[in-house]
Amino acid sequence: MKEKIIAKIKEISQYLTELEEIVPDNFAQYEKNFRDRAACERFFEKIIEACVDLGFMLIKYKKLPVPTTDKELFAILGKNKIITSAIAMKLSEAKGMRNLLAHEYALIRDDLVYSAVHGEVIPDVEQFLNEIKREI
Repeated sequence: MKEKIIAKIKEISQYLTELEEIVPDNFAQYEKNFRDRAACERFFEKIIEACVDLGFMLIKYKKLPVPTTDKELFAILGKNKIITSAIAMKLSEAKGMRNLLAHEYALIRDDLVYSAVHGEVIPDVEQFLNEIKREI
């Protein structure tokens, strides 16, 4: 199981690197380039989904209570001091945005997505990965 966790961490790190390379420097560039927006949204989805997968792997590895929902996953990791409560909350919010992107396209606000992919998701997920690495 530990090898699978390490492989998932590497996968997420690669997604973060790819996102960093494609996210435009400013919102105006992001807003006018459909391809960049679509790519950023897709990497955001992949990153958060991979974090959920990693969280479930860690719950199994640590023999923690199994969450009934994906959203509950990060709370369980936080409650058991696997990750900080701040990161648990941020990733839970990111999971909510990921669901919005994946299921309700009419409600997407490009400014919020840009803010998430440009300034929030990368450092938050990097911190999540660092906290997970300490636990394995």
